[in-house]
Amino acid sequence: MKKRIYSAVLIVLVLALMFVLKVYVSDYFFDIFFCALACVCAYEMSKLLSRIGLYNFQWIATGFPVLIFAGNLIGVHFLSKSTNLYWFLWTILIDVAFMAVGFLVCYLVCLCRKRHVIFNEMSVRKVNNISIFSFSLKKALHTLITFVYPTFILLFFILLNHLDALPLSKLTGVDANVSLFVILTTLLIPIFTDTFAMLTGSVIGGKKLCPKLSPNKTIAGAVGGSLFCVLFGACVYLIFNSVTAYQPFTANFPIWAYLIVVLIGSVVAQCGDLFESMLKRRAGVKDSGKFLPGHGGCLDRLDSHIFMAPYVFLAFLIALV
Repeated sequence: MKKRIYSAVLIVLVLALMFVLKVYVSDYFFDIFFCALACVCAYEMSKLLSRIGLYNFQWIATGFPVLIFAGNLIGVHFLSKSTNLYWFLWTILIDVAFMAVGFLVCYLVCLCRKRHVIFNEMSVRKVNNISIFSFSLKKALHTLITFVYPTFILLFFILLNHLDALPLSKLTGVDANVSLFVILTTLLIPIFTDTFAMLTGSVIGGKKLCPKLSPNKTIAGAVGGSLFCVLFGACVYLIFNSVTAYQPFTANFPIWAYLIVVLIGSVVAQCGDLFESMLKRRAGVKDSGKFLPGHGGCLDRLDSHIFMAPYVFLAFLIALV
């Protein structure tokens, strides 16, 4: 329990430092922070896949987030100088191109190794009944999974971090750090949902939500988590609305629209949690790693946030156009 508390305090302090640096120094500190988290999550995901039997290139999976990080920064650079919203789509295309190149590199690296090395690995993995080409293709495809989840999805946080750079009509004339509000929303929705789902579920109990994946979660807890998340989401909105600099933004983004985003986001967060539970069940492990003492792996803490990042980005993009 002490380790869990110490880790939680450390997480809060690191996040607080990142927000301070974002507000008073530069947005790029948060970018580097998210890139580092993506590398750790990709490493843990690679290990989970290996346990499931989906052999992959662990070192490529771990380093690949740096490429997506670079692709997103390229997009952000041009977005800040463009009046065309389509640059957002170009950013996604750059990321997809990097993933395609990464897949090709994995395939060629596996294929170009010495034959006896490949045959030894195939023997260890008990896949002697397929060709070297098929084995190389499967290993590249398994590595590609880590490129998409968690790397590509998680690094939507970089686009969220630079939301102010997007040429959105409803942000014109808003002299406030809107990306601060958006990132805080993305981080808090899973936290509120998870905390109050656990409390509500332990008090009310009742029918299990998905016993095969997560035996401790109940339907009452899921509903209670979402309802309390909306309640505390309203508090967050009202706090920002009380700040003069954010009032031109909130005037174009009413509280009812924000609460709809929060409610759907709470459901998305729980889906992300269940998805990672499914992966751990298949891998036969309790935690994805030991990166955070008392909490498990980095992927365990960010499973809901990974799904939240692209959802919140698209939700705010639609609301603010």
